Amino acid sequence: MHVDHLSFACGPDGLSATADRLSEQLGVASVDGGFHPRFGTRNRIIPLRGPLYLEVVEVLDHPASEKAPFGQAVRARSEQGGGWLGWVVHLDEERLPQFEQRLGRAAVEGRRVQPDGTVLLWHQLGVKGLQSDPQLPFFVHWLSPESERPAALQSDVELVGIELAGSPERLTEWLGGPAEQLMPGIPLSWHHPSGQPGLASATFATPTGLVTI
Repeated sequence: MHVDHLSFACGPDGLSATADRLSEQLGVASVDGGFHPRFGTRNRIIPLRGPLYLEVVEVLDHPASEKAPFGQAVRARSEQGGGWLGWVVHLDEERLPQFEQRLGRAAVEGRRVQPDGTVLLWHQLGVKGLQSDPQLPFFVHWLSPESERPAALQSDVELVGIELAGSPERLTEWLGGPAEQLMPGIPLSWHHPSGQPGLASATFATPTGLVTI
């Protein structure tokens, strides 16, 4: 298990403007990620160092966005003005069935049609948990080869801090153990644990210094 990516919902200025603003803060250009046909969303990718990335996502006027939990979650966050949607944890092939059993639901197939027409595939689990309690991550298991995943895009910007608001005990219950034990080295801290739950901020080491968003 490891952090796969962070997801940021665009605000009223739209996907391109939000991605450009974050790219300027971090000093790394975003890449057009393409369209999620099952979720009614599209995204841009900001590469990070290591096997992870930052996703900037926008809900579309598409029937799928009304039905799919991910599309619903993006729409709700954007209607609040945009900001951090959540964080996503990668599960390997062995752990995915364990989490399906623990959460009492089956993973769904995710797909993203990239601008060049190629399709990325993965299994996704736990978005309804994010909807009800935004401090909780959801989970992905990639089906596409590692070389084709967004995390294959590298940069000099490194995620060095994830600050959550909510309950450490609730996160432990959701993951089936302490995050620090399941994902050694995860840069996790807590901000006002009794406040509104969610991803409060993320800190990045850039060539020009630390940037907190």
